[in-house]
Amino acid sequence: MNKQRKPIIILYADDDPEDRMLVKDALEESRLANELHFVEDGEELMDYLHRRGKYSELKNTLYPGLILLDLNMPKKDGREALEEIKEDPILRRIPIVVLTTSKAEEDIYRSYDLGVSGFIVKPVTFESLTEAIKILGKYWFEIVELPF
Repeated sequence: MNKQRKPIIILYADDDPEDRMLVKDALEESRLANELHFVEDGEELMDYLHRRGKYSELKNTLYPGLILLDLNMPKKDGREALEEIKEDPILRRIPIVVLTTSKAEEDIYRSYDLGVSGFIVKPVTFESLTEAIKILGKYWFEIVELPF
């Protein structure tokens, strides 16, 4: 069965502009054609998802099919945003993969307790990041069925 898949938007929440560019480049290097949107902190993430403020024009568009989430961000950190997303009956369906520098066992356990779909420690080389993005893309966009 060769089902036609619609393009899936990836939303990446990270306050570090260099990390955002590395993920963008890794996505391109991996030849994933997904649209990539960025937000810089947890408050902006929630505005994007709730279609508030500068994101109000997104009201009649699809939600992202995958959120990549850094835990350590200003204003509202990734942990707080994750908890808020998973409490919302619609938003909690969006798969969230933590992509962070933290290796703390507490962050790993807490993220899974809050309902994260995966936890990835940011690879230190661009080649490793590209490989991780390639595997992530194959799994989330070719193998599993997403709700959005």
